[in-house]
This record gives sequence, C-alpha cells and structure tokens, in this order.
Amino acid sequence: MTGGVIQPGRIAPGFDGPPGMHRRSRRRSGARALGFRPKLLDSYLLAELAPPMAAAVTVILIALLLFRALEIFNYVAGSSARFGIVPQMIADLVPQYLGLAAPGAYFISMFLVVARMGDTSEIDAILASGLSMTRLTLPLVALGLVVAVFNIALLGFAQPLGHYGFHSHLDVALHAPWDARAQPRTFIGAGADVVLSADAVDPSGRALRGVFIRRVAADGTEEVFTAEKGALVTSPDQTRLTVVLTDGQQLQERSDGPPLVGKFSQLAVEVTLSGRTGAFRGRGPEPRELTMFELPARMRTGPEQDRLRAASEFHTRIVRTLSVPLLPLLAVPAGMAAKRRRRALGAVVCAVALFLYENSIDVGQDLVDMGRAPVALAIWLPFVLFAAVATVLFRQSVVRPGQTPFTAVSDAADALVRAVRTRLPPKVSRP
Repeated sequence: MTGGVIQPGRIAPGFDGPPGMHRRSRRRSGARALGFRPKLLDSYLLAELAPPMAAAVTVILIALLLFRALEIFNYVAGSSARFGIVPQMIADLVPQYLGLAAPGAYFISMFLVVARMGDTSEIDAILASGLSMTRLTLPLVALGLVVAVFNIALLGFAQPLGHYGFHSHLDVALHAPWDARAQPRTFIGAGADVVLSADAVDPSGRALRGVFIRRVAADGTEEVFTAEKGALVTSPDQTRLTVVLTDGQQLQERSDGPPLVGKFSQLAVEVTLSGRTGAFRGRGPEPRELTMFELPARMRTGPEQDRLRAASEFHTRIVRTLSVPLLPLLAVPAGMAAKRRRRALGAVVCAVALFLYENSIDVGQDLVDMGRAPVALAIWLPFVLFAAVATVLFRQSVVRPGQTPFTAVSDAADALVRAVRTRLPPKVSRP
C-alpha cells in the first residue's frame, strides 16, 4: 500500500471511522468538559430543588393552617372548652394540608428552577453537551415518585386518622358544659332550653348588669326574666347554676290562661348545666376516616350508597397519587418558556390548569357518590386526559426545546398586551 503505513492503534488520515463515532465522542468529551456527568447532574438538580421546595411547603402549610386556625378559635371562643384543645385540632389538620402542600411545592420548585436555568443558559449548555431533555427530567420524575409515596402515606393512613381526630376534638369543644362565665351582649345557652344574656359583665364574668333570661319548662311553659343586676353561682360539682337576680320583672306565658307579670326585689333562678352525655362516635361512618386497607372492605359490603362513597374515595386517592410523578412533564415545558418577563404568565397558566384538573376530580368524586357516573368515567378519565396532555407537551418540548406550547401562549399574550397598550392614550408628563 502506498502513501504511508497504518500503525496499530491509530486512525489513518481521512478515515472517519464508523458513522456517528466522532459525534458520540464529541458528546462525551463535551459533557466531561462542562462537568455534566449524569450523577453530578442529578445531584445538582436535586440540590437546586431542595431550598425552594422546603420554602414552598412551609409557606403553603402555614398559610392553610392559619386560615383554619381562625375558624377553630371562633369555635372554641364560642364554647366553654379549654384553649389547650386548639393545638390538638391544628395538629389533626397537618396531614391533610401537608398532602396538599407537598405536590404544590414540588411543582412550584421545578417551575422556578427550570426557569432560572433557562435564564442563565444552563439548559442550553446541558443540551449542547449531548444530554437530552428526557435525561434532564429523569431526576425530577424520580423525586416525584418519592413525593408520591409520601403522599399516599398521608392520604391513605395519616389523613383519615387526623380527620377523625379533628372532628372528635371539635365535638368536645362544641359540647363542653358552660363554665358559668358570661360575655357581654352575647346570648349564651346556659342549659337545656335556657338562654341568658347581659348588657355588661365584670372581669370575673359572673357579676352582671342588664340581665335577660328565657327559660322553657318541660310542659311548654315559657318564662322570661329581666333584672338590673345578677350574679352567677355554681354548685361545687359544676352541674348546677344559680342566677341571683336583683330588681327585676318576670313574665310567664301559660297555655291555660293569660300571662302572668310580676316584679321582684330578689329572685334565684336554678339552671342545670348540660353537656354531652356519652363518648363521640367511633371511626368509620365517613369514608374519609378509613385507611387504604379499610376502604376495599367497605366497597364490597354494606349499602350501595356506602359502597359508592368508599369506591370514589379509594380511587380518588390513587389518582391524586399517580398524578404527582406526571407534574415534571408539565413543569419543565412551562419553565423553559417562562423568561423573566413571562414568568408570572407561565405560573398563572399552570395554576389554572392544575386548578381545573383538581376540581374535575372533585366533581367526578361527587358524581360517583351520587351514583350518576361510574368510577372509570368520572375519576379516571380526567387523569388519563391530564397524563396525555402532559405527555404531548413534554414530547414537543423534547423535539423543539425552544418552542414549547407555552411559548406560543406567552407570545399570544404579549401580542394582546401590546395591542391594548397601543389603543390606550399616551401618558401626559408633568412640566
């Protein structure tokens, strides 16, 4: 052979080797040069996701609990229950709201991280190194599987127990016996068929001015007492209350004659303080109080209405859990299209889409409970449509990373904003 000798282990000039060999070698060398090795990329993405996800979970959970805490305080303030029951009721709600906060924080953190990496051209560098969008999304999906396992533990086991605990504590608060301390200008159920109110109350809550009492006897006789002053005195066992009235009037309605009206200088009205007799009901009448292991048994036995409600609850929990690993397929295209000036629009579009999806599942669950639609149509069909839409959006972002469907929506919104601005009168500057 003329033109030189081919040495072992070397490639002769002009020989390109097998098709694609240099392309693969360039991709590997580019990935090594940029430092985006697969394991390093996974660690980098998870490290970037951790801070915003932890912050989002904390903010969402605190906001939801504070909203319900106000309602709980109103319940307890209107009853005679001790305020120590409030932390117990809030703790019962933590599994329920944590199950809502974790998937939401997972999606928000992915959206923000992908949008930031797009702003700093990190995604362009990763794609240029030879890695695909699918490879970039794999660690996000893996994290979604972990969140899904955590979510099914909450929805399937912790949340049913917390739901029952909350209602049992609420029952204690609402049916606690009155502690014989009045509030001014408030109607109080002091006992069975007894209502008490006072215009002014001293700091102890037991010295009253401008007293009004209405009492209905067992035979239907109604008595009304008004007095200038009054005092609340309880028995040692806290089961009876004596209201000592001074300078007042009494009206008694009788079924067998005209009403009787009289005045008194001092009168004692006896009231029996009533509270709940017996314990709160057992766990299980509501399907939301049953765990994932208990719902299948309810689906097989019992009345048809109970079986339908158990089936809707069981399949809804499964659908909500399976939806979590699909969130990266929606968050990655949305984050790639969310440039700095479009980030708010992308967040709004995603929030509306997820809101509609969640409400479709809730509506489907109600339809199954009423027996108007089967589980496959009412609950699983929205999930299949959501999975199909998310897959199509992600597939298009893989084929054309710079032109996702969210980009078209953002462009259309920008064009609409510019058209509106052109029709607005120009601003008049001050001299």
